[in-house]
Amino acid sequence: MTGTGLLLGLVVRGERIRSPLWILVVVLLATGLLTYINGYFPTAHDVRVYAELISVNPVFLGLGGPVPEPSAAAMAAWRSGGMLYLLTAWMAMTIVLRHTRAEEEDGRQELLRAGVIGRHAPLTAALVVAALASLLSATLTAAALVMSGVEVQGTLAYGGAIAAAGLVFAAVAAVVAQLTQTMRNATGLGLLVLGVSYVLRYVGDASGLTWLAWLSPLGWSHLVRAYAADRWWVLALSAVTGAVLLALAYRLAARRDLGAGLLLERPGPATGPRLKGPFSLAWRLQRGMMLKWAAGVVVASVLFASLSGAAPRLAQQPAEVLAGFLQRYGGPSADPVDAYLWVIVLMLAYTIALYPVVATLRLHQEERSGRAEALLATAVSRTRWAAAHLAVAAAGTPALLALGGLVTGLVYSLILGDPAADLPRVLLGTLAHVPAAWLVGAVAALAVCVLPRASVALSWAAWGLVVLIGDLLGPLIGLWGWSRAEPFHHTANTVAGASFTIVSPVVILALTAALGAVALNRLNRRDLG
Repeated sequence: MTGTGLLLGLVVRGERIRSPLWILVVVLLATGLLTYINGYFPTAHDVRVYAELISVNPVFLGLGGPVPEPSAAAMAAWRSGGMLYLLTAWMAMTIVLRHTRAEEEDGRQELLRAGVIGRHAPLTAALVVAALASLLSATLTAAALVMSGVEVQGTLAYGGAIAAAGLVFAAVAAVVAQLTQTMRNATGLGLLVLGVSYVLRYVGDASGLTWLAWLSPLGWSHLVRAYAADRWWVLALSAVTGAVLLALAYRLAARRDLGAGLLLERPGPATGPRLKGPFSLAWRLQRGMMLKWAAGVVVASVLFASLSGAAPRLAQQPAEVLAGFLQRYGGPSADPVDAYLWVIVLMLAYTIALYPVVATLRLHQEERSGRAEALLATAVSRTRWAAAHLAVAAAGTPALLALGGLVTGLVYSLILGDPAADLPRVLLGTLAHVPAAWLVGAVAALAVCVLPRASVALSWAAWGLVVLIGDLLGPLIGLWGWSRAEPFHHTANTVAGASFTIVSPVVILALTAALGAVALNRLNRRDLG
């Protein structure tokens, strides 16, 4: 552990901007939702009606879990909790990976350990900062809620659940950092664990199979049931799991070489006869990720569409509850089943919109690793190199949306409808989101080409903002009025009978092309690296 204090100061300095922004978002979400609930549902009757709307909709139940006893504080925690647990876990995980695996990959940790630095000091410093960030996020959130007049006991349980999510996934990141050799693979493996944890919890809460939530570290935070049961003992699961993972991480760190991972990297072929230019190279580099995304889209589509069996129950709800749901998602048909199906299509579209962001960020990874510099030393121009990766991202987006639409339409039609009638409209409704997803990818391309050092943060923030204010999450967290600022809001709800109009897609495509042109122009003018 020699030198842990010195490295602790270095990690804190590196996180002086990123982590405070993460924490600020968490606190603002928690307090903003409480303000929204108090403003839009001022009476106990309003809160009760709102809870009834959620309790019969599996999609909404999956977002926040079982609805607690209706109260302003409980409903605010229900609406923001799922997002806060996920954000805190993600924050803690990225802190650990940035200051362990990324530092090793860049060679900086090797320079540090040439001095008087112990083997476990870098990992310990990263874990301490991740734990402090998680605890600070929970403490500030709890303090802000108590100052808003919320009861203390439930708020403390809520804060404990937020901190627990961050601490567990900091330990997950510590293990992942020992297994892989590159930051890209470590991030992918960490996000896989986080995604599986979220899906298990989501499906368990949406389907009523609550035992699935007990298999998920994120589910444990939900199972605390802040402002309702206040089950503090559930946090012991997070504590024990975190301790076991930390012990495993330190054990693995003692058994591997610096810069190496315990999972061996598979070397590529010595020759590449099929590599005819930058486009074939870009496809070769990204096809593995594309196949993984395709498998994930199939699984997600099956899970989301399998919940459609509960859609007919929406018609049995009180008139004001049903009217509010149809106003947002129903379209001209005013059919609760079609509205429910549109919610599923939106969930797929917002999720797949992350693919062009991740695929575009491969440009930054190639530049950062030095491989782009070696490639551009040949006759390949910067424009062709960048356009090749952007083309792969652009082609993969409609392919994934088509795959998701086909699987969703097939599963839905087998449960409730007619494949001949429902499959085409679900497929077309899903493909209608292609221009909006391309625009999100164009923002990532602009960030990579103009501000490469901040491109990862800016690209993920752009996607997160679109999801946050979009038609799916925006109404749930009180940001309904901001939805017009994001592109998916302007996609016609053809699934529920709306007419397709050409104006919005053309405007979005024109904006996408403009951003892409500016990005490529700027890339040709700045220094590489």
